[in-house]
Amino acid sequence: IDEALRCKQTGEPKTLLFNLSGHGHFDMASYDRYLAGQLEDYEYPREAIEASLAKLPKVA
Repeated sequence: IDEALRCKQTGEPKTLLFNLSGHGHFDMASYDRYLAGQLEDYEYPREAIEASLAKLPKVA
């Protein structure tokens, strides 16, 4: 917000991006597990990554 207000005052054209990701209520259990050191490292299978990427549209 501070950067947007600064750009408004100075007239500087700038694209500002942000991520709005719900209210976080459903993530609370994961945050608790993270803070308690109870999350396990998981290496996502390369085959699954490649399968997902293959479904993305081609962008010029």
